[in-house]
Amino acid sequence: MRKIILALAVASLSTGAALAQQPPGGRLGTGLPVPRYVSLKTDRVNLREGPSKDHRTAWVFQRAGLPVEIIAEYETWRRIRDSEGTEGWVLHSLLSGRRTALAMPWAKGNQPPISLFDRADDKSAVVAHLQPGVITNIKGCDGKWCRVMITMDGARDVDGFIQQEKLWGVYPNETVE
Repeated sequence: MRKIILALAVASLSTGAALAQQPPGGRLGTGLPVPRYVSLKTDRVNLREGPSKDHRTAWVFQRAGLPVEIIAEYETWRRIRDSEGTEGWVLHSLLSGRRTALAMPWAKGNQPPISLFDRADDKSAVVAHLQPGVITNIKGCDGKWCRVMITMDGARDVDGFIQQEKLWGVYPNETVE
């Protein structure tokens, strides 16, 4: 009898954990594709443990334009994941449909700078070198290359091309117009 009760308790815990990953009640928000990439609209976005202001703030993002991936929706709340795998819920009004991406946020150590080319060709002229984690504004992607814009030194904008596989914020082979 004790083994059965223990087994039921374990089953209940694992079912509860699975439900926590899904929108409560299964109600969706926009009907837009999930998953999809968006960006943070403001410099201060609370990441909550659940889809309401009653849930504890687990993290505070402080970087407007940061790309995040929407992985679930519930009414006006979106469950998001950042490039490091951190997940939680944010209010939809704190998100923007503007597409941004991070240049190779997974790169560690003595990684050489990431080249931004003047054409979608790695033999073309390099217009800038990017450090890992730089936010780029996506102007378009053809599935292999993305045309991006970055602001250098807080003043001038640089426009160029980067291989799509070097970005976090666009899916492999995704076309962005």
